[in-house]
Amino acid sequence: MNISESYDYLVRARRDLWAALEAVPDKALSNPLLQGDRFHSIKDLVFHIPDVEDGWIHGDILKDEPVQKSFAAVRESEGGPVYANFPLGTLLEYWRAVETSTLEYLKTLTDEELKRVVTVEDWADKKLTVDGVLWHVMIHEMRHTAQISVLLRMQGIKPPYLDLLNYL
Repeated sequence: MNISESYDYLVRARRDLWAALEAVPDKALSNPLLQGDRFHSIKDLVFHIPDVEDGWIHGDILKDEPVQKSFAAVRESEGGPVYANFPLGTLLEYWRAVETSTLEYLKTLTDEELKRVVTVEDWADKKLTVDGVLWHVMIHEMRHTAQISVLLRMQGIKPPYLDLLNYL
């Protein structure tokens, strides 16, 4: 699989994840189930996934304004474990906008662009290829959606079937 095919899988799996989350009681999405500094709830992860995609693609690859700048509610948040109080719809609206932006960018990919080396804002000493950053973004999402599935199961809620085999 290549970048575009893999991202297409994520887009299709997101539709199932988003539909499942919209059917879950808000309390289950907001429960503080995690003890970390940054994430306590499923909603924290629902924000984190597109936030990372937005930051890596717009901040590190494109060096332009993140999609988040267009969303006052999330732009003005303090970050960290604060998203339990946000409406799920607000978080999903932001995620949809990030996806739309990413799909536009992916249409422009060339072999030269994939090989281009970028400096990563958080790790100035690291030089990564665009290809490597895009794979990181996609694998990052897969790991966190698996985490969301576990958090749903911990509350007795059946998560959607998001395995790649379901979409091939």
